[in-house]
Amino acid sequence: MSSYVTRKTPGDTVWFRHDRFGMFIHWGLYAMPARHEWIKSREMISEEHYDKYFKYFDPDMYDPKEWARQAKAAGMKYAVLTTKHHEGFCMWDTAYTDYKCTNTKAGRDLVREYVDAFRAEGLHVGFYYSLIDWHHPDFPLDMIHPRREDADAEELNRGRDIKKYAEYMRNQVEELLTNYGKIDILWFDFSYGKRKIPDDKPWMTMAAKGKNEWEAEELIALARKLQPGIIIDNRTEIEQDIWTPEQFQPTEWVRHEETGELVTWEACQTFSGSWGYFRDEQTWKSPEMLIRMLINTVSLGGNLLMNVGPTSRGYIDHRAEAALKVYADWMKYNSRSIYGCTMAEPEILELGVPDDCRYTQSEDGKRLYVHLYAYPFKTLCLPGLGGKVDYVQFLHDGSELKFSGAPVEHYTAGAENVKENGALRIQLPPVKPDVIVPVIEVFLK
Repeated sequence: MSSYVTRKTPGDTVWFRHDRFGMFIHWGLYAMPARHEWIKSREMISEEHYDKYFKYFDPDMYDPKEWARQAKAAGMKYAVLTTKHHEGFCMWDTAYTDYKCTNTKAGRDLVREYVDAFRAEGLHVGFYYSLIDWHHPDFPLDMIHPRREDADAEELNRGRDIKKYAEYMRNQVEELLTNYGKIDILWFDFSYGKRKIPDDKPWMTMAAKGKNEWEAEELIALARKLQPGIIIDNRTEIEQDIWTPEQFQPTEWVRHEETGELVTWEACQTFSGSWGYFRDEQTWKSPEMLIRMLINTVSLGGNLLMNVGPTSRGYIDHRAEAALKVYADWMKYNSRSIYGCTMAEPEILELGVPDDCRYTQSEDGKRLYVHLYAYPFKTLCLPGLGGKVDYVQFLHDGSELKFSGAPVEHYTAGAENVKENGALRIQLPPVKPDVIVPVIEVFLK
């Protein structure tokens, strides 16, 4: 068994740490302007103008069964859908606002269809819920609110009651966790309680918002009561189950900032530079980068949550489909180096990892996976593993790889490069297999 012990969590993260790979889905009215999910804030769009998106939202090509099929084919084991993003628009038939999908041309509960489709494919189901809401009349203006620069902003802010808004959130979370069966993940987003009130806007008494404003303890207690075992992130400013580094790749296992304990973590990333559908965005990641991000994450004991931003008509556009196909093609043959795997044991890492390689190891410790970022021509040396290996093969096709190497102790004392002499030498074909990142499966004695 793996020797790594992570900080205890209130939720059930056993399946989560095994499955390693999930789909994030950012979908809302912001798919219509198609230039970033923060567009309402970035361009400080008025309610009158933004209401046009509500008026004409018509996802006539929405087919969550197809989304689920593509997620499963890509090797993803769970999904998290934005039930409400910062714009405040609700993707389900909530009883607490008219600003919802059933009042658009969609005319139906989009969350319901998502849940049914993904559950039918055997995937774990998660909900994203924004703590921020730029539509709600009781959400106080702040430094990221779309109406922060309005001439009458101070007047607009007068009388807004964050407590009423916190109650609204609890009511909606109760709906989400009551009406759709078992929900596996609740992904809140996000707190900014440590920001200062701008000097030129002293009336922004709620300019920074964190756990006190969200009444996060009550919110989380409600979620735990309704769905025992649910996984909750820590973005309410209250530590829960998972840490969620966003749009960067950690270079070591994420640790608790105070105790130094290893934590359960999940990197959330995008195929391009936006979460929501962005028609003209061009910074799409290469196939090599996509695969390496997944490997790098698991090699450090983490999960990867990769995002798609469907169009306003409800389909996944060709660029995102191509990215999902990259994962599908690689995971079809190499997923064994991802599922149920984690960072290699310390005694293996201490021996050294070959250049341009990444290790993952099965949690039972019996299999080591060597991911080849740069193909090493004919020979690969794994430091210190001579005499410790029973069998070696390429993972993608199960073809044998011959190897040699005796344990370090079989070499004379004082010999130069003892660690190198004790290496496992794997013979490789001179031509790289037709796999973006080939994986060598090493069965340990």
